[in-house]
Amino acid sequence: MADHYEVLGVSREASDDEIKKAYRRLARRLHPDVNPSPEAAEEFKSVTHAYEVLSDPEQRRRYDMGGDQGGFGGGGFGGFGDVFEAFFGAAGGGARAGRPRSRRERGQDALVRISLELGDVVFGTHREVEIDTAVLCETCQGSCCQPGTQPERCDVCGGTGHVQRQVRSLLGNVVTQQPCGSCQGYGTTIPHPCPGCHGQGRVRSRRTVGLDIPAGVETGLRLQLPGSGEVGPAGGPNGDLYVEVTVESHPVFSRDGDDLLATLEVSMTDAILGAKASIDGLDGAVDLEVRPGVQSGDIQRIPERGITGLRSKKRGDLRVAVQVVTPTKVDGKTRHLVEELAKRTKAPAPRLSEHQQGLFSKLRDRFRA
Repeated sequence: MADHYEVLGVSREASDDEIKKAYRRLARRLHPDVNPSPEAAEEFKSVTHAYEVLSDPEQRRRYDMGGDQGGFGGGGFGGFGDVFEAFFGAAGGGARAGRPRSRRERGQDALVRISLELGDVVFGTHREVEIDTAVLCETCQGSCCQPGTQPERCDVCGGTGHVQRQVRSLLGNVVTQQPCGSCQGYGTTIPHPCPGCHGQGRVRSRRTVGLDIPAGVETGLRLQLPGSGEVGPAGGPNGDLYVEVTVESHPVFSRDGDDLLATLEVSMTDAILGAKASIDGLDGAVDLEVRPGVQSGDIQRIPERGITGLRSKKRGDLRVAVQVVTPTKVDGKTRHLVEELAKRTKAPAPRLSEHQQGLFSKLRDRFRA
């Protein structure tokens, strides 16, 4: 078998650039689209195989050490995958080049995280969010070329995006195909890349996206905005944008599904006599009437003052638990009045309840009821 360096007409000390230029020069003369003679076709196969070996650093190293002589023991045959490709991907021992790759590809998805206050999720809210992402290059509009120029057909693969190579095996000569190393399988080259995006068709930029946050979202929920992610290479379609939500804790209200929970502290006298109270809800004031004789842990439910459901669109309730606050210091006159009250009401002696559960456990159980 002819020496690869002699086939390309370069010295063994030739640089990668010299090898590439030599291959392009020979390919322009020997390619089947230019020279249809059988002799040129065979020479083109030899030139292509020599270039594939010498353009790959590892294959070139093995070749210089005496390997890669075109059989199974060298780097010229990729293994059983090439055998299957030769017999099932080609007819009559020749591989037919497939379609070239498209430079236009779908862009990647993007993820942003936002924090919301509990009041934002009662009815939903709107946010303007800045994201750092890939956008369409305004200079070339995704063509990747300098304005006034266009891609040119690859003179190595003839625009197919693939090159063929012939190798000898135990089964005889087989022809396989692989992406063209000159155009990376695109079938075209860009001799004059766009200076704005360096031939990518897109640039990095910050842009603002308007988000309509629906009511009822919870921490960890991800909202999908189709087509709002990164633009693809060469102006390809945008990926999607995902927005991950975190709902911050509130100093007064907590959440149980679509219901809001709160605790109302009342004095001992208000618990005995009853009282009217007004609390600041997340969407305005809420009036409450504390009934006489209310007990710590009693729950008062105010319908449709909770959170609007994400899917049901029905609003939850506000559940308020009462906590009776007992004074820790009393003067003599107050103590006398309380003692008179105890005599009149015939209060029972202190005793343990059956389950001995604390106030907070009691409130938790009643909230869940």
